Amino acid sequence: MSLLNDILTRSQEVPVLVDFWAPWCGPCRVLGPVLEQLAQENAGTWELIKVNTEDHQDIATKYNIYSIPDVKLFWKGEVIGQFVGALPKSQIQAWLQENLPDEGRDEFNSLLASANGWPDPDYISRMALYVLEHPENPEGRISLAKHLVFDDPDRALELVEAVRMADPSYDTAQYVRELAHFMTLNLTDGSPAGQKMTAAQVACQAGDIESVIKLVIDAVSIEKTFMDELPRKVGVALFQALGNASPLTKQYRKLFDMMLY
Repeated sequence: MSLLNDILTRSQEVPVLVDFWAPWCGPCRVLGPVLEQLAQENAGTWELIKVNTEDHQDIATKYNIYSIPDVKLFWKGEVIGQFVGALPKSQIQAWLQENLPDEGRDEFNSLLASANGWPDPDYISRMALYVLEHPENPEGRISLAKHLVFDDPDRALELVEAVRMADPSYDTAQYVRELAHFMTLNLTDGSPAGQKMTAAQVACQAGDIESVIKLVIDAVSIEKTFMDELPRKVGVALFQALGNASPLTKQYRKLFDMMLY
């Protein structure tokens, strides 16, 4: 199976699109030229290898080829995508976009997953470097803003400034804005609710989110309407930032909601 060895070896370096076909197959003759044209247009992104199932029945059997044309995408020796039949060029292009590996995306996802809780001071330096090198990535800017919001609220606001309502990350940008606004307020009116929220600002800067939540809940219980419902807005933003799966959300969200009513 030297051809298979060639496919698997080459797929270690570049994605390999394998077209399983046969000379007697009418749809194969339709699909083949389309794949060849796409391979030329995307030279360097992926490579096309055609496998005649009549000449390589062993490979066809190994990969369960029961109907042709059958197209499989190999990467690092594994099949990561496939389709059967003679699809039009536009559908194949969409399929390729969805299935081709993106090492840059994989690296970014690994970086996102490296955050140890929220906020994570060590993560900030890593993501700041990424944003500097990839300013075109809005997800990176928003993630950086989320972790910066307590220490540098002005910078956090700059990072989410361009996010508008139609953007997928709009909700994240909104709670970043709410928390950044809170961190820039001067809460020295001496009122009981103001004292709780001032203490919450200090706890935010220390990264003690559990204490922040407790102080916000206390402020809500003391004066719900303090500074245009600031404690409620901050509490909602905190739980949005933490997410529903967070132990802190599970522990305190119900009590927070009870204090609102």
